[in-house]
Amino acid sequence: MKTNWLYGAAFAAAALVSSASAQAATKFEFWYGLSGDLSERVQEMCTRFNQAQTDFEIACVSQDNYDNNLQNTIAAFRANKQPTLTQIFDAGTLDLMLSGAYMSLGELMAAGGYTLNSENYLRGIRSYFSTSKGELLSLPFNNSTAVIYYNTDALTKAGVAAIPATWEDVEDAARKLKAAGYACPVAFDPSGVWQWFEQFSAVHNQPIASKGNGYGGLDAEYVLNKTKFVDQLTWYKKMFDEGLFVHKSKAAGETPNDAFVNGNCQITSSSIADHGSFTKQAKPEVKWTVAMLPVWAGTDRKNSFVGGASIWALKGKSAEEYKGAAAFFNFLATPEQAEHWSTITGYVPVTMAGFEAMKAKGFYDNAPYKGREVAIESLTYGEATENTQGIRLGNYVTMRKEIGNAMADVMFNNVPVQQALDTAVANGNALLRKFEKTYQGAQLP
Repeated sequence: MKTNWLYGAAFAAAALVSSASAQAATKFEFWYGLSGDLSERVQEMCTRFNQAQTDFEIACVSQDNYDNNLQNTIAAFRANKQPTLTQIFDAGTLDLMLSGAYMSLGELMAAGGYTLNSENYLRGIRSYFSTSKGELLSLPFNNSTAVIYYNTDALTKAGVAAIPATWEDVEDAARKLKAAGYACPVAFDPSGVWQWFEQFSAVHNQPIASKGNGYGGLDAEYVLNKTKFVDQLTWYKKMFDEGLFVHKSKAAGETPNDAFVNGNCQITSSSIADHGSFTKQAKPEVKWTVAMLPVWAGTDRKNSFVGGASIWALKGKSAEEYKGAAAFFNFLATPEQAEHWSTITGYVPVTMAGFEAMKAKGFYDNAPYKGREVAIESLTYGEATENTQGIRLGNYVTMRKEIGNAMADVMFNNVPVQQALDTAVANGNALLRKFEKTYQGAQLP
């Protein structure tokens, strides 16, 4: 009898055990776009799966980064040399949806003898990888959301009594930090479009594009030059000109994250997945905490967007390979594996079953994991709207660069905010029309 962790949280904890097979284990491949320490953690996860049963053997192959993996997956599929599973990052979701190259998550699990309950997945994660009708197409995997990090000692020394909850609070804290002699109150990189623009739009319930950020069809158009982000970018510029936001980037000699852990900047925004890295890298004198992204006072806050990637099953493989892939997915969904993955990486547990099991064990009660639970709160906060389900726009990777360029032009070249965003929108809409033409007549699932 199979222990079905993808079905829900109603099962007692149990190890994944498959019946020993007299035949050789079925081998299948999983391609992913992570490198360095995260690649090592994926390899460890694959080894754990192979050691947990004898029917299947997964070979996990790094393609170095997300872009490479997406392009290599497409090329391999065209050459009929595709892996069984591939990891595709959030911005590449639409490419897979329209490719016709995938087997849906429900189909895969059924092929392996499992039942999928997509409601078990956190809402803010589930919606990003689902159809407009709510069908979960791929398995949420290494997922996170944006949060904000504060140097608590610096705040105390500057006379800031409480952790900022609003952008008004952040401005007040930044001014007090500056007055207290801190040269860099807030680290800011305009290329950080994900946290400074996308997540701002989500939690403030602001559209990025029409038709529910593209969920309603390929004929969507960008509208970010007509939303509250116009005022937000104007505020970023004001803070930058006053020296309250300070440019930090690799090109500038120090990334925002490095500036924070080194104690050179006292506030930064990044992924919750960096929580573990900050724990390891922060200088002993840097005492810090993490919180949900601020909102402007009076805002009816909504859930933030998920970041990271999901795993897709590709067509053209054998029935036995699909059974192996389904068993691997079921393994990933066990509370034990969810806790292990979150422990060694900082990514959030993607299911409520995993989160509740970890919370019941006291995972989030003490350092070094205390604080990571704010990501779960952020991803499930408030009532979902069409502006908070995700982003489904063609060529969005390129559009991110356009928005980053717009923010940089405002900060460094004094280009008027409206002009910069109008230019980004014009260029972005041209990208959308090119994408629409490429997939002319296609319907979004």
